[in-house]
Amino acid sequence: MTQALRQQLLPIVTVALFLLLLFISIGHLLYESTAFKDALIASDVAKLAEIFERIDQKCKIINFEHRHNHIDFLTVKEFVGSEIGSMNLAYPSAWEGPYVKDNPTMQEEFYQIVRTKKGYFIVPGDGVELSNGKVIGKDIVFSAKSDIEAMAQDPEQLMFEGKVLAARVNTSGSAIASFLQENILRASGNRYQLEQPEETSRMC
Repeated sequence: MTQALRQQLLPIVTVALFLLLLFISIGHLLYESTAFKDALIASDVAKLAEIFERIDQKCKIINFEHRHNHIDFLTVKEFVGSEIGSMNLAYPSAWEGPYVKDNPTMQEEFYQIVRTKKGYFIVPGDGVELSNGKVIGKDIVFSAKSDIEAMAQDPEQLMFEGKVLAARVNTSGSAIASFLQENILRASGNRYQLEQPEETSRMC
C-alpha cells in the first residue's frame, strides 16, 4: 500500500470509527433512558402503594367507582362527602391530604387504579410505553379477568429487571360497608315483619 493511499484511507477510517462510536453511544443512551423510565415507574408505583396503604389504614377505602380510575386527587386537602375523585371512603374525616405536591404522571399520563376480579391495582396510565416496547391500553390491556399480580412477574409485561410496575391497593372499608348494609337490610326486614301483622289486621 502506497503512502498516498494510506493518507487517503486514514480520514475515511477515522470518520467510520467516529460514526461507529457515535451510534454505540446513542444506542447506550437510548437504553439508559428507557431503563430509567421503567425504574421511575417502579419507584412511583411503590410510593403510590405506600400512600394508599396509609389512606386505607386511616380512612378505610370502600371501593373505586370505575374500572379504570385516574390517580389525580392526592393533592386535595379537604373535600365534602365520602367520595374523593373516584374513591369512596368509610371515614373521610380522617383524610390527611394533600399526600403529594403534584399527582405523579409518566409520559404526561396519570397513573391509574384498575379494578379486576382479584382486587384493585396501581398501574401506569393508558398510552404509556414501557421499555419492553409494550404500550399500556394497547399491547397490555387490563380487564376484569386480568391477573395483574402474575403480569407483574413477567418481564414481557409489568416487570423490569426484577422491579414490579404494579401494586395492589387494599380496600378494608369494603368489609365495613358490607357489614353496615347487611345490618340495614336486616333491620328493614325485622321492621317489615313487625308491621306485617298490623297491616294484616287492618285488612281483616
